[in-house]
Amino acid sequence: MSIFDGFKFRSVSSPVHRLDPRVKFFYICVTFTVAIIFNNLIPLLVIFLMQIPFVVVAGVGREWTRSMRGALFFASIIFIVNFLSLHFYGYYSSVAYIVERSVTMTVRFLVLVETFSIFFLTTSPDLLGLALEQSGFPYDICFAFTTAVRFVPVLAEEAQTIVDAQKARGLELEGGNFVKRIKNYIPILVPLLVNSIRRSLELAETMESRAWGASRKRTNIYALKIGMKDVALTLFSIMLLTVSLYTHFFVEISPISQMFS
Repeated sequence: MSIFDGFKFRSVSSPVHRLDPRVKFFYICVTFTVAIIFNNLIPLLVIFLMQIPFVVVAGVGREWTRSMRGALFFASIIFIVNFLSLHFYGYYSSVAYIVERSVTMTVRFLVLVETFSIFFLTTSPDLLGLALEQSGFPYDICFAFTTAVRFVPVLAEEAQTIVDAQKARGLELEGGNFVKRIKNYIPILVPLLVNSIRRSLELAETMESRAWGASRKRTNIYALKIGMKDVALTLFSIMLLTVSLYTHFFVEISPISQMFS
């Protein structure tokens, strides 16, 4: 469950934390777009390394490392599936090229995990909801979204607690074949599902007791304002998107395997 620790907000006073959530979300959308349009390893490695300064400045290196470590399992699956599919159905003769294409897809996945990890580590769910509300989204949707974001790490911690409790009772999770391993997780999923339903009912009762929806005109004590750092990140995002689109359409990037062949 360590991968979920990388998506839990960490309250730190840093320049990245103080950026406007709308600007950070725009930067994430740009990074997501750039990672999708490139099928070469070199640009994706550049994008991956480009996020490192944000991690250092934000002071969330430990949590970011946990998210990367947790994503390695899924990254290895992506690499194996791509390698086998390209090897048996891609009709490529060069093994080096197949490995490079598989690594490229894996790095793309890591870039997406890395980017969203930085966003959720440095953006408070309250400010995220406020940003959506000030962007014109209905408050019901904003509340549902922020509640979902807030409860993901809670469910991860609860799942880890249930796993530890079941292991203490002698439950074996790693033994057996693939089907057996899936069945072993049923004692984990059932109490997790029951607790989730019970928590949602408690949340609904709390909302009703506090007159949820009684007032149509909501006010907020906080108001988001765009500063100079937000403008700088917005300009950087636009420049990144422009350069990436120009490189994608007008610059030919050779695979690394062909450079050394």
